[in-house]
Amino acid sequence: MRCSLGFVYLFSYYLLQFCGHTWIFSNMTARFLSFGFDALAGTFYFVGVMMSMCQLLSVLELFHIADGIEECPLLPRLVQVVERNFLLFLIISQEEFQSKTVVCVLFYLWNILHLLRYPYQLLCLISTPSFNLLWARYTITIPVYILSVITEGLSILQVLPYYESQGTYSVQLKTPVSVYVHFPYLLLAYITVLAAGSGLTVRMLLKERSQALDSWNRKTKHC
Repeated sequence: MRCSLGFVYLFSYYLLQFCGHTWIFSNMTARFLSFGFDALAGTFYFVGVMMSMCQLLSVLELFHIADGIEECPLLPRLVQVVERNFLLFLIISQEEFQSKTVVCVLFYLWNILHLLRYPYQLLCLISTPSFNLLWARYTITIPVYILSVITEGLSILQVLPYYESQGTYSVQLKTPVSVYVHFPYLLLAYITVLAAGSGLTVRMLLKERSQALDSWNRKTKHC
């Protein structure tokens, strides 16, 4: 019974995420084809709410892994979920930053990653995915993920002058020793953490790709 409920839940979750990211990608592409580069500035205004909902839902994936209904290493998924929600709700949510071109580029890269992953996971639940889909899932994902991390780093660097001038999130901590937390310094430190975490993620993705292709080759030999 628990297995059946887990199947229905995971299928519904993957389908919901797939539909959400398909809507975002289609909306962005249609607007770009209609208005050209003028559409870039309004990306967050038109798809920001849906992107926020999908990213918040992605937190559930950590519970999927912890509960055992999804077989996946926890650390890489934790890094991806934290970094994207951090960028979305603390950086991109700033009104002064939403019209930047880098926001549109970042949203495109995130959606490509999700549109490679969720259809594959849906098919894994109900049948065996084709080799082309498996190859795309584990091969194209790696360079796209690296590009998304680079774009995330660039977005942080672009927003630093705003936080320097406005002092947003910078606070004076009332402790026995007075400490002033300067938020731009935390962002610079975060870039270092992002680089280290993404390096571990890329290493894990390469390992998963090797395992997935080896498993496919063994199945085809047996057939």
